[in-house]
Amino acid sequence: MHNNYTVLTILSVAIVLVAFIMPVSVVAQQSSSLSPQSPYLNTMFKQVENSVVQVTSKIPVNNTINSQIQNATALGSGFVYDKQGHIITNAHVVGGSKTVDVTFVDGNRYTAKVIGTDDDSDIAVIQITDNNITKSLKPLTIGNSSKMEVGDSVIAVGNSFGLSDTMTTGIVSQIGRLLPSSGFGFSIPDAIQTDAPINPGNSGGPLLNMQGQIIGINTAGISASEQGGSTGVGFAISSNTVMRIVPILIEKGHFIHPYVGLTSATLTTDLAETINASLPINFKGVYVDQIKKSSPADKAGIHGSTIDQYSTKHGGDIITAVDGQTITKSEDLISYIDDHKSVGDSVVFTIYRNGHILNLKTTLAARPSSSSCP
Repeated sequence: MHNNYTVLTILSVAIVLVAFIMPVSVVAQQSSSLSPQSPYLNTMFKQVENSVVQVTSKIPVNNTINSQIQNATALGSGFVYDKQGHIITNAHVVGGSKTVDVTFVDGNRYTAKVIGTDDDSDIAVIQITDNNITKSLKPLTIGNSSKMEVGDSVIAVGNSFGLSDTMTTGIVSQIGRLLPSSGFGFSIPDAIQTDAPINPGNSGGPLLNMQGQIIGINTAGISASEQGGSTGVGFAISSNTVMRIVPILIEKGHFIHPYVGLTSATLTTDLAETINASLPINFKGVYVDQIKKSSPADKAGIHGSTIDQYSTKHGGDIITAVDGQTITKSEDLISYIDDHKSVGDSVVFTIYRNGHILNLKTTLAARPSSSSCP
């Protein structure tokens, strides 16, 4: 499912020259709202800094001068997941690499094997196999992101702009955001929006609550410049999403998401008037735009919109509930399917069509590659 109605700028992998990656001193940026807690923040930083790493990989890029493929150094962050040497980072940080370099705060560098990646959630698991280091690893505690509320204080730790061991602070600006994934076809549900500065190089690093627990993976930010830089709007993949996907990546190397096969938009007043002038006032639901042929949505008999000779859309079903759960926004639909359903599960859509309510049942399929989705 697309999220063609959310305008974001995904921060691409930070491309840096090898000479730029130099050990630097710790930088701690603290927002004024949290400055009274600075002694506590200092303690928390010391507790987690040895578990946050710099991840360096080689990313193939096109040379526009001679049209040759060359490798550039990509820099991101990650954190220790367990004592078996597993480290979590973003999929876009490792790219297509089979191995990456992992550097700890003490400057020690190790080679890590890429164990599994999921582009559609932008999560990757890498593993250090050196027994000398795995014995001393300190995994961070994973918290429950569903308990986070708007206004809660958070801490981000990573390698902002290549500056190692950078700490920034902020609050949860909103929860349940849709974040376009690095796979470009589907959206990551339940993302956490924060005003803690998330800059290039922070990708893959932890977003922590005030108990020092991970409640998200820093992955993207909105920037006003080509060089990147925080504008107070950053995003993290929720820890609950991480805990659903990471064990499967460790076991199988990939994760299969359930798939419906439709694109949708939250119903607005303007949209309602365009597609169906007879809709009741303040009618709520998710408008179905496109249906992928032979998809579960198509097999269920869900209808998408049609376009007349004036390029005006008409019709299209409106989803009001899934399995009896009320749906009012596209985010609700995507989150419910991705969080609560698996491939092969049945699902019942409650549909409003031409003044009638229909219950249409289908079986969820495996999500196709991003390039083949509608």
